[in-house]
Order: sequence, then C-alpha cells, then structure tokens
Amino acid sequence: MTVPVPLIEMRNISKSFGAVVALRQVSLAVAAGEVVGLVGDNAAGKSTLMKILSGVYTPDAGEIVLDGRPQAFATPMDARGAGIEMVYQDFALVPELSVTQNIFLGRELLQGGLRSRFIDKPRMRERATHLIERLGLRVPPVDTPVRAISGGQQQAVAIARATAFDARLVIMDEPTANLAAAAIGKVRAAIGRLKSHGVAVVVISHRIEDVLETADRAVVLKHGMVVGERRINETGGDELVHMIVAGQDPLRPAGGAAGAPPG
Repeated sequence: MTVPVPLIEMRNISKSFGAVVALRQVSLAVAAGEVVGLVGDNAAGKSTLMKILSGVYTPDAGEIVLDGRPQAFATPMDARGAGIEMVYQDFALVPELSVTQNIFLGRELLQGGLRSRFIDKPRMRERATHLIERLGLRVPPVDTPVRAISGGQQQAVAIARATAFDARLVIMDEPTANLAAAAIGKVRAAIGRLKSHGVAVVVISHRIEDVLETADRAVVLKHGMVVGERRINETGGDELVHMIVAGQDPLRPAGGAAGAPPG
C-alpha cells in the first residue's frame, strides 16, 4: 500500500530554554483530514512542539516539511500564511470586541478603491455567521461582545477564527478545559466537522476521553520525547495512561520511530 505524503512533518525537532531541554529530536507527521491527539503529563513538551509548528518558537534543530517542502516559520504570521492556526487554551480573544471583530482581528475584510478603502462590516458579519454555522456551533448574534458570552461560546469563536482563512491544520490546546459537559460535546463535534472538511487537527489534551472521542491516532510525549503512539481503534485509555506514566511503549523497542501518518 502506498503511504500518502503527509500534509505536515516535523523531523527531529529539538528545543532548549537555557539549561532546560524541552524537546529531544521529536518527529511527528499529520495527514490532511487526520485528527492526532498529543498527550503527556506536564512538561512533556506538547505545547512547545506545537508552538514551534505555529511559529511562536523556532527550533534549535530539525525541520518542518509542508507538502513535501521544507518550511521555516519565524513568526505566527508565517505559519498562518501556510494554513496553520492555533487555538489557545485561554482563547486569546479581546473581551470588549464583538464576535465578528474577534474572528477578523488583524485580518479585516476591506472594500473600496486604492484611495478609499474601509472595513466591510456587513460581509464580515455574514461570513462570521456562516463560519460558526458551518462548524455546527452556536453563539449569540455575532455583534455581541465576547465578554457577554459563555466559556463554551468563546471557544466556538476561537475555533471559527482559526478556520476563517482556509486553515489546513488547526492546533487546539486543551480545547475542553474548564467547559461544561454540553460545551465539551459541541467542541468535540466541531473537531469532527473540521475533519470532514479535510482539515487536519492536532488536539493537545489532558483529557484522554477527548482524544479517544475525536482522534484517529494518539502520540505520547514524555520528557520531550515521543515514547509511543497508537491508532485510537487499537487502544484504550488505560494503555495511553500507562505510556504517559511509564514513559515507555511496551510494544515498541527503545528508539523506534513514532508519529507516522496512517497508511
């Protein structure tokens, strides 16, 4: 069987902060339309790895390959330009601005000629509403200030913002943290809809249930290294927790490769 070219590959990524080694030659690949759960305990390196992929940090060693071509992301805007978006745990929204303004903040839609251009508010409102409906999410009218909506609705706005500009891969950092049960279900369903649209998703989560419910594959990190991976239909929560705690995959020899996309 021919293995498709991954959408994105991170090859032998290493990163240190002073004397602290955060990542040690980590490799990870994600295919288009695949959902990968990235799990591990605190300080495993999950968020650092994804901040490198999203352009927040630059790696000390290793490379990022997109569509088979090496890439260098010096800033988050570089990563966004390549179709990589990150939804942060704190949502990174501006409370005083409306749902629409938050979705398009810094990337407002304009109309008019070269000498007289202005923000196209009606088109932005229409597109914001469409984005939220497309993901099956519910929020109050898009002119509502973000400070007036619930945590689950704010998460919906953050997801809509991440997909507003043809994202190819969306990284979600603890997407269900501090959400009520009903909101958790909606976020999980939104991940499924992104997958159905061909968008790749990486879910960083301490909730093993999130990964089991949404992911195609789980990759386990420990002390800045990949220690194992499983297809979700071939594992369970107990096995993933064992690898997180023990830092070892009992089915893989030491030094074996992990992070390959599905064949």
